[in-house]
Amino acid sequence: MRALFASLAGLALVSCASISPAPKSGSVDHVVLIWLKRPGNTADRQALRQAADELKAIPQVKSISHGTALASERPIVDDSFDVGFVMRFDSPADLHAYEMDPRHVAKVNSVLKPLTKKIVVYDVVH
Repeated sequence: MRALFASLAGLALVSCASISPAPKSGSVDHVVLIWLKRPGNTADRQALRQAADELKAIPQVKSISHGTALASERPIVDDSFDVGFVMRFDSPADLHAYEMDPRHVAKVNSVLKPLTKKIVVYDVVH
């Protein structure tokens, strides 16, 4: 029975590892949490997701994912934001180049700022 459990556990770990590769040393996750001026507004959420998807065209962007807050009863979890983005870059220099890219600046000014009340950003280097 222990051998069966160990085999299943090993298989699960191998499967999980193949789903999402480990980040490369020096890469950066750019986490953006957004509170809307109109909390919960579906059209505003969609506009932000579309704008983020268009930023995939910027060469330094390795990946972008987005979603909404997972409701939690845990006091340590902040689930008050409307939309969250996680973007990956190969290096801090790539993140900086992305921040200065005219396409990013344009989306910030035309979509992000008009729709948001509050933005919090975390940059995590691996």
